[in-house]
Amino acid sequence: MSVRTTISRAIARTALRIADAASEFTAPVQLPAQRVEQQPEATADFFTPADMPAVEDIEAAAAEYQRAAEQARRADRGKRAARKILDRLPAGSYGRWLVERVSNNRQVADLDTIRATYKRLGLGPVPMKQSAPSLKVTQLADVETPAEFKVLAGVAL
Repeated sequence: MSVRTTISRAIARTALRIADAASEFTAPVQLPAQRVEQQPEATADFFTPADMPAVEDIEAAAAEYQRAAEQARRADRGKRAARKILDRLPAGSYGRWLVERVSNNRQVADLDTIRATYKRLGLGPVPMKQSAPSLKVTQLADVETPAEFKVLAGVAL
């Protein structure tokens, strides 16, 4: 399993546990229907119009990203299949392979303690924040763009 997948799953589990903990401290409330508006993207790290790379460079980067993502998915599937056997083995030496379980220095929030502390101190629901948006790259159908649209796209930037 890749580090990104492990972290994503840990974040998802943590968010679910926090949401579950928060539900213990709040009564269900009927919220008025609100229109969801897309948040404007922070532009601090985006290219300026003058610094935009060529479309060919962007296409190459997107293709490489998609290739690497597919390769990572294949690797994750292979690791999951192998773990079905390896997770059930006791620690030990198997042929040329050593199977062991080692702890790491990564720490995670103790949600049971946080939940109990919030309840004891009457702090209300556990604070939550929106997760960062994920990058998604999708290859579009091969369509020839008329030259006048390419000119207009350059003006819009």
